[in-house]
Amino acid sequence: MKELTIALVGQPNVGKSMLINAISDARLKVGNFSGVTVEKAEVDFIFKAHEIKIIDLPGTYSLNDYTQDERVTKEFLETQTYDLIINVVDATNLERNLFLTTQLLALDKKMIVALNMMDEAQKEGICVDHDQLSSILGVPCVKVSAVTKRGIGKLFNRAVDMFHFPYEKSKLIYSEVVEEEIAKLSFFLKQKRYQSTLSYRDVSLKLLEEDPKMYRAMHDEPIWVEFMPLLKESLSHLYLHYDTKDVSEIFAQERASFARGAVRETVSYEKNYLGNMTDRVDRVLIHRVFGIPIFIFLMWGLFQLTFELGSVPVEYIDAFFVSLGAYAKTIFGDGELGSLIADGMISGVGAVVMFLPNIVILFLGIALLETTGYMARVAFLLDGFFHRFGLHGKSFIPLVTGFGCSVPAYMSARTLKNDKDRLMTLFIIGFMSCGAKLPVYVLFTGAFFSKEHAGNILFLIYIAGALIGLLSAKFLKVFVFKGVDEPFVMEMPKYRLPSLKLIWHTVATKAMMYLKKAGTFILGASVLIWFASNYPKYPLLEEQYAKQIALAQVDEQKTSLSNELSSLLLEKSYLGIIGKSTDFFFEPIGFDWKMTVALEAGLAAKEVIVSTLGVLYALGSDVDETNEGLVHALQKQIPTASAVSFVIFVMFYLPCLAASIVFTKESGSYRYLGYLIVFTTTIAWLLSFIGYRVSLLIL
Repeated sequence: MKELTIALVGQPNVGKSMLINAISDARLKVGNFSGVTVEKAEVDFIFKAHEIKIIDLPGTYSLNDYTQDERVTKEFLETQTYDLIINVVDATNLERNLFLTTQLLALDKKMIVALNMMDEAQKEGICVDHDQLSSILGVPCVKVSAVTKRGIGKLFNRAVDMFHFPYEKSKLIYSEVVEEEIAKLSFFLKQKRYQSTLSYRDVSLKLLEEDPKMYRAMHDEPIWVEFMPLLKESLSHLYLHYDTKDVSEIFAQERASFARGAVRETVSYEKNYLGNMTDRVDRVLIHRVFGIPIFIFLMWGLFQLTFELGSVPVEYIDAFFVSLGAYAKTIFGDGELGSLIADGMISGVGAVVMFLPNIVILFLGIALLETTGYMARVAFLLDGFFHRFGLHGKSFIPLVTGFGCSVPAYMSARTLKNDKDRLMTLFIIGFMSCGAKLPVYVLFTGAFFSKEHAGNILFLIYIAGALIGLLSAKFLKVFVFKGVDEPFVMEMPKYRLPSLKLIWHTVATKAMMYLKKAGTFILGASVLIWFASNYPKYPLLEEQYAKQIALAQVDEQKTSLSNELSSLLLEKSYLGIIGKSTDFFFEPIGFDWKMTVALEAGLAAKEVIVSTLGVLYALGSDVDETNEGLVHALQKQIPTASAVSFVIFVMFYLPCLAASIVFTKESGSYRYLGYLIVFTTTIAWLLSFIGYRVSLLIL
């Protein structure tokens, strides 16, 4: 059986994923390209005694280096081994799609153009003469529809045929001006009998395009001394004709002209009503006044579904893991092994799985927005406002999601394809106060502010966090990710009914990747935190308190002694020792060692801060933000200025363990996690210091 490797290439929203799903009996594998967070999908199936492997490359508008997706696609096509390219294009928007096609033709690889969405083209009255287009491009063009599965068999029949046929060069030609200079340079190379694996035309074209590799290769050749003046003259002719010295702009115009000419020769229109319908819908959805309120309402609905509907299964999942932990203790006992498995491993894994319903609902909503074509309009609506802070319009989705949970927020940042846009968004997501911080806010606002003002203070906390996040993005843009904004093209695709199969594939893939990524790391980290909070052991102290508890006559006295023991053990644990050893760092912002330990325990999960304070104040770990005993203890032992400083620090310091792990994976490097720790800690400390000093003066 012969193996056939196909690179699937196309611009965003042309139906590549849907085309893969249309292949029957295919085995799909999803992962990431090496060293990056860009998703990699591979499909294997048998077709006519051939084992066909399709590698779905990231959607890209051109083979440039502006975004991570473009770099991954370009590097794969230029350096990896494959047999042919299937270029998927949107038949309803052919001119735009053929721009990428012209770049692919220049790679000199076997290629087939799949004219996808022919069913929609037919509805819109668009007729494509695929035979004429094949003649113009010099490569086969096949009409297909991934939705109806028409033409899929014919497409792979042509792929198998091309695999066995010898390679025939494409018919990509440029304007007379460029072709004249190519001919001039090629003629000189032919006269000098220059030895190259490439044709003289390809060598000349790459030199005119200022390809760095070709320049380096020829620079060391003896012919370069004579050739350089001729090349300089040719470039001068191009500059003069196009009134620019930007070679990339010149050839972009050339490719656009070729695509435009090909469309004029091969596409005719009978009627066009769907486009008008799209325009009518856009008049409402991207209206200058009503567009943003409509989007905010839709996002509010998605937000509510994510964290209200998602909270229902969360309670059952939590109860399941609690019961599983209790069952583990019945098997392994209440000793060290039972505590390690139940309180460390099972509890840690449960902390990851609990977020899964939220992630599924969120990505279901995002997939619906993307597949219908509405997401592109969101970026268009918000890009102007976010651009003032150095962010992209698509940053809104991860940031607003961050108010619920940072874990799905970090994952939804994948919709940002540009490296700088994605990294800046990832760095400020933690400043959007997640739901896990709410118990801390409720506890402290209730303890130190009157009920009349507590709601306003809570609202101010959330608004202040978002504002500082945007200002931090501006700081990162000016001092860290500085430079001229890279061009980012955002198309306005036609509205389409979502494909249920494609949405299921997208949501299921994201959910599995989340479990795989977060679950593999959080287990070890949870065990580490369990160890730090439970060791070293003090058997004499435990024995002393056990005797006192046994002698106690009243249950309340026994509970009080038990809570006091837990507080002492936590104080003497490695976690408590670390907390006391960092007093010098937190003393200027008004913290005592108990507040420091609570913050460090909150690195595992922000909800733990409240229960840790309960243990430290000898009230037990079962307390919540409404516990009156804990409220009174805080009022008695923590000054108001210190409480303000504590809340500010919680607002801005490092997200929880699960979120930090996902951040590391989505950013692509542990180095960025180190930067995040320094960045968030610095901002949290400085703002807490300001808040503490101002509060001392006012309160």
